[in-house]
Amino acid sequence: MTLKQAYLVADIGTGNVRVAIADTTGAILGVASGDMQYEKDIHYPESIFFDPNALWQQIKNLSSIALAQAGPVTIAAITATSQREGIVALHSTGQSLIGMPNIDHRGREWEDNAPDKHEIYTLTGRYPTSLFSALKLVGVRERRPDLWQQVETFVSISDWAQFMFGGVQGYEHSQASETLLYDVAKGEWSPKLCDIYQLDSTLLPPLVRSGSVLGKILPAIAQELGISETADVVVGGSDTQLAIMSLEPSVEDIVIVSGTTTPIIKIEDHYVTDAQARTWTNRHTDNTNFLLEANAGVTGLNYQRLKEIFYPNEPYELIETEVAAIRDTHCVGALGSLLAGEKSPLTRGGFIFNTPVSHQLSRAHFVWATLWDIACSIAENYNVLREVAHHEQGYVWMCGGGVQSGLLRQFIANLLGVKVMIRTNYRQASVSGGVVICNNALGIPNHTPETLQVTEPDGNNIHLKWHNEWKNARNTLKSFTHQ
Repeated sequence: MTLKQAYLVADIGTGNVRVAIADTTGAILGVASGDMQYEKDIHYPESIFFDPNALWQQIKNLSSIALAQAGPVTIAAITATSQREGIVALHSTGQSLIGMPNIDHRGREWEDNAPDKHEIYTLTGRYPTSLFSALKLVGVRERRPDLWQQVETFVSISDWAQFMFGGVQGYEHSQASETLLYDVAKGEWSPKLCDIYQLDSTLLPPLVRSGSVLGKILPAIAQELGISETADVVVGGSDTQLAIMSLEPSVEDIVIVSGTTTPIIKIEDHYVTDAQARTWTNRHTDNTNFLLEANAGVTGLNYQRLKEIFYPNEPYELIETEVAAIRDTHCVGALGSLLAGEKSPLTRGGFIFNTPVSHQLSRAHFVWATLWDIACSIAENYNVLREVAHHEQGYVWMCGGGVQSGLLRQFIANLLGVKVMIRTNYRQASVSGGVVICNNALGIPNHTPETLQVTEPDGNNIHLKWHNEWKNARNTLKSFTHQ
């Protein structure tokens, strides 16, 4: 009997790591997930790291669980996708030394050392901050010389996972876009940027294209997981880019990826930057196009953590029912979202409601305010994106776990004044993108997912009043940050 052909996709996000087994149509056959484990790095004021060796063991354990769920299949290919900006430093022996996630800011103290930030923005498509990989490396070099002496090279987290599966190092272009060492327009490492950050170009691995085959799975790993040694290791890429690929959008479309953070992205066929440096420009994993981005920052993670407080054991359906019944604004929130072009971020957030506390104020109001904060942040960033590059379509695509809220989709449709469209695979978008990548590598046709739902603006102008209330609340809370 010929077994069904399937792929193993490792998806390493900011908050969670999961492994999925999917067939060539994108159907999920098995999936297992767990929390990303971080530790505080005492050498810096605001720095966290992860142990790559522990993460690798976790990925193997999750792989075994997902494979058991999937039943008898032939794993034809393995790929990985991950959070952007995160990296793993490697020893010359291939040993994994330290993992630095996107939310690690060990380089913050050296942000202002670069002489010409406009030049860096022109080359990289992003204003240089400690979010990006080069400054993480600078932080290690400046404060942990003992560790720095051991660093031979570094790779993105998805490229590291592929290295662990197949033993071949490489840096995929969408991930390289996040390093501050890569010329995004030219699609190559930049000696000039290496000089700016005083990082030797020998640190840089060879660039590899998403959808190319790195090699075969290592025999020892194949044996441990019970996978055929003929399985190809395929270059994946950033979770945002792969999620976008899963939707099969067109050039000029805007896609909102609602996950731990919320990128709002326009697909462009040429390199675009903003004179005010409010946007990012990234390479796409289709190896052809560029992605122009404004990012609302941490959004979905806020919702997830507040659900654990207000609705710890209740299903999302109950939350949606209670929240959708609200017809007032007894509570408005601002929870640290980012607005493109804002000179300083909101670092202290909260909820504002009338006092004395009304008997009508319920837990649903706090979740309503959280969803409204996400929607307003998306709208503000969408408007900046439209200023930089016009958007004429009467719709946007959405994907990611946050999209399961119909109320959030309605909020966004009302604020943007366009239809919000989702596909059937919206919840597992990054994994579905991994399937697309593997199909491309193996020459297998992709199955276009169906449109699941279209949410149109409801014509209720009350959202304009609510939007102004949110702006006032956000400004009030922001004033406390600078006192």
